[in-house]
Amino acid sequence: MDTATSAVAPNLDQYRKIIRDLIQEYASYQPARGDVQIEVIFDEALDHYELIHAGWNGHYRIHGSVIHIDIRNGKVWIQHDGTSDAIANILVEAGIPKDRIVLAFKPPEIRPHTGFAVD
Repeated sequence: MDTATSAVAPNLDQYRKIIRDLIQEYASYQPARGDVQIEVIFDEALDHYELIHAGWNGHYRIHGSVIHIDIRNGKVWIQHDGTSDAIANILVEAGIPKDRIVLAFKPPEIRPHTGFAVD
């Protein structure tokens, strides 16, 4: 663990802004197929942020999380990344240190090998 980065208290307001901006950007992209509503959920009281697609593509129901991120104990937990862009790396480029990002969609035994936080 990088102690120089870890010793600095996380700037949660900055993390929240980065996450909101990321989700708003992805929310601006309309899916190519189907009648799909884009739902943005920001619950800052509980630090829960999500982008959901809901609708229909012909006879097929579309409903699911595209991006789901929580902030827990000063760390950014990526619960789901349904993009093809590896949002963890985008968050790092935007200023969130790797040791403050947990790839929660990875099994706990794999996380130590990802280069990101374990928990």
